[in-house]
Amino acid sequence: MIDFRVDAFINKNITKRQKSLFSKDILENQDALTKKINSKNILVIGGAGTIGSNYIKAILPYKPKSLTVVDYSENELTELTRDLRSQELYIPSEYITYPFDFGSNVFEKLINRNQYDIIACFAAHKHVRSEKDQLAIEAMINNNVFNTQKLLELALINKPEHLFSVSTDKAANPVNIMGASKKLMEKVLMAYSKTLNITTARFANVAFSNGSLLYGFIQRIMKRQPLSAPSDVKRYFVSPEESGQLCMIASLLGESGDIFFPKLGEEQMMTFSEIAELFLKEIGLTPQYCHSEYEAKELASRWEFGYPYPVYFFDSDTSGEKMYEEFFDQNDTVDWSKFKELGVVKSSEIPSIKDVKELINEFKILLNKNIKKEDIVSLINHYLPDFSHIETGKSLDQKM
Repeated sequence: MIDFRVDAFINKNITKRQKSLFSKDILENQDALTKKINSKNILVIGGAGTIGSNYIKAILPYKPKSLTVVDYSENELTELTRDLRSQELYIPSEYITYPFDFGSNVFEKLINRNQYDIIACFAAHKHVRSEKDQLAIEAMINNNVFNTQKLLELALINKPEHLFSVSTDKAANPVNIMGASKKLMEKVLMAYSKTLNITTARFANVAFSNGSLLYGFIQRIMKRQPLSAPSDVKRYFVSPEESGQLCMIASLLGESGDIFFPKLGEEQMMTFSEIAELFLKEIGLTPQYCHSEYEAKELASRWEFGYPYPVYFFDSDTSGEKMYEEFFDQNDTVDWSKFKELGVVKSSEIPSIKDVKELINEFKILLNKNIKKEDIVSLINHYLPDFSHIETGKSLDQKM
């Protein structure tokens, strides 16, 4: 029987931290966090995913008055509730979940009928895998850009004390459309940061988060399928707990327009193939290196416990894949002193709401036409001149 404890593995092999990276910042800001959260009405959008659910777990000890969670996945909302109620966590009596999309009409009714002190949005397309063609890209831009702007317009009616919408490290010097869509989202957030108290965060891969490659390792072993991973792509990692804590700090303790990121050094990056090898070692297996997907699948179909496990490692050749990650670019002004383990990008370029509405309108006009992927890339380049899209003609969906 395979014995695998995710949290222990992450602390030992990936983050190499027994305590949260942000424990000191949280301890130093206990009073401020209590004042911000205690007895407040909180709305969490996309709250059933890994980051959203860990954000909820981070804020609950401060005893909010009410918690409303919106997520399009009814199944994950059910699991979130079971998970919260199975732990010794404070849960407000006013706790309710809604399974719908935050771009829907019913969400608009929800936010118009209620006054929320804190709105935190984690609903996003966040995988490079999601940019395979023009239809997939349209859905991504609709979710990451259009729906964000719609949320901000709704928030102007009943202004919250704090509004947070998560970004990604891939928004810094983006080479994929997902990162570019988040960079456009940041432009939208900055425009509204003059009238709403808005913050965001760029951060590393969340180890073993839902849908991630590392989460997929567990699924592959359970299904007796080979492990497959790039050997040349380096990534930063935070634990699920750290992802929620980072967003808690960013959503409440920053100044409007701030973009938070974790202070991680290049030496802390790892490749997915390295983690795959450590994962197998942790569960008592050794890798059997294969030269192709076909060979790996053939060996996995005959694998028995006690024998080496088939793995296929490869050089990345898919569109939009960056070899390493960044949290800011050379034009960003960064405050390194406010927090011990968090840096803050101070936005110097703040577009007007009128400008971002024109941007959104131009994208909507384009997307209503019969277009190709390169047409969307061209328009993104117009608004993000430094966007250097890596196009190889291969999608991640062509990989195991």
